[in-house]
Amino acid sequence: MTSFDTSPQLNVWRMLLALAVVFVMLATTGWTALRSHREATALQASLAKWEQGSIHGLHLPDPDGSPARLARFFASLTPHEQDRLAHRYPLAVGNMNGAPVSLRYRANHVALEQARKVEKKRMHDSRLSAAGQQEAGRRMHRYESLLNPDRQILAFDPEGSGRIAEVFGNLTKAERISVVVPGVDTDLLTFQRTSRRYSAPVGMAKALYAAERTQSPTTRTAVIAWADYTAPDGLGVDAATGLRAAEGALRLNALLHALPGKAPVSMFCHSYGSVVCGVAAHDMPRRVTDIAVAASPGMRVGNASGLGTSARVWAMRDATDWVQDVPYLEVGGLGHGADPVSSSFGARVLSARDAQGHAGYFQPGTDSLRNLADIGVGAYDAVTCARENDACRAGLPRTSMAQRA
Repeated sequence: MTSFDTSPQLNVWRMLLALAVVFVMLATTGWTALRSHREATALQASLAKWEQGSIHGLHLPDPDGSPARLARFFASLTPHEQDRLAHRYPLAVGNMNGAPVSLRYRANHVALEQARKVEKKRMHDSRLSAAGQQEAGRRMHRYESLLNPDRQILAFDPEGSGRIAEVFGNLTKAERISVVVPGVDTDLLTFQRTSRRYSAPVGMAKALYAAERTQSPTTRTAVIAWADYTAPDGLGVDAATGLRAAEGALRLNALLHALPGKAPVSMFCHSYGSVVCGVAAHDMPRRVTDIAVAASPGMRVGNASGLGTSARVWAMRDATDWVQDVPYLEVGGLGHGADPVSSSFGARVLSARDAQGHAGYFQPGTDSLRNLADIGVGAYDAVTCARENDACRAGLPRTSMAQRA
């Protein structure tokens, strides 16, 4: 299947650009109208139930309230009361920015167990086709894997192809936080892969977490594999527009503004994920110190200053990556703008030697992963620039060896 994670048919991309007006009209009218008539999802039902609920005779707070207000509400409860809410409204609590991180983990464990039971029944539902039953089996096994007690699921929504986020490390005690934002063809079933593991969000985040610990063993780090948006499915109109990116940017910034503590945050955005980060950049909290993009088809701006962020902007692309052949332009809403590794864009361009193709940037042993890890722990003086000079390190703070040891 053609996608941003395999070699694409670039002629299809160019055709989409040529048909910009037609596709944008479809995306913003007919398709939107169809989606607006869906039944309530499981998450929406859980949120509706929350909105009708109460504790101590008082209504529960608005689930869309500020993270600070929600955090104060949960802090006023006993551990038993918190746990009761997590079991009563698992999807609502598990996806609620402002709820304690550990409580979200427990709530999502409950939600995953409920979803597993649903899919187990669907595996034997005679009303489904053989393909439908097989799909239910795949989802059930994915849920079983996610239910491992060692896993920390920060967000989970089983609707459609599914959305999910997982944490590696201790998020509440981290001194540095990294967020991995993946690209197209990302969903519950592709969140983790056995083959080509480092092309999937879990593999990316695990590799980055391990590399950060190697680069700076004394720095407490946490890495979030963030697939909590509906990514485009293959190389189609969704991948050529910013519609999915705009939806994802809202969800991404909601998470970033609710992260616990005050640790600096670094963004690592791959392929279409860099489009999401580009759209989100101007609303990211100031604690986001770095935005690094790899294999980017563009960030929907003409240059780095157009992102409207105080964060340092980094970019990398391996010489064997097909994305370099994508037209870096925007026509009628299709295409994602300028090339982030071009000198005119203004990003700090990093070496991605040995990354091998479009999906190899998080492969252990590569320059690309080591550079990303250096950024993640703030070891800016250790990064390797793409053009074998010090240009990408100009004006950066130096890191003491004690900090990196």
